[in-house]
Amino acid sequence: METVLYAAALIVVATLVNIPLGYQRQSYPKFSFGWYFYVHISIPAIVYFRIKTGLGWGFIPFSITSAVVGQIIGGRMYRKRHPVEGE
Repeated sequence: METVLYAAALIVVATLVNIPLGYQRQSYPKFSFGWYFYVHISIPAIVYFRIKTGLGWGFIPFSITSAVVGQIIGGRMYRKRHPVEGE
């Protein structure tokens, strides 16, 4: 039961941490330094949380997926608040 709670917390934390990072990422040109920074800066924190909770390698796909989902949500929030002129 404890593993399920840790796994759920990992998924939630990875998603919530990446929402503001995805929002910030949208203000940089694609594949620029800032873009890469905001895509990858949460990885050490997610890895640290996974190791401290004792979750094994099998949970890496879930943490990556939830981080990507957070980035997508943040990017959509940015695009909704900052529409591009002429489209």
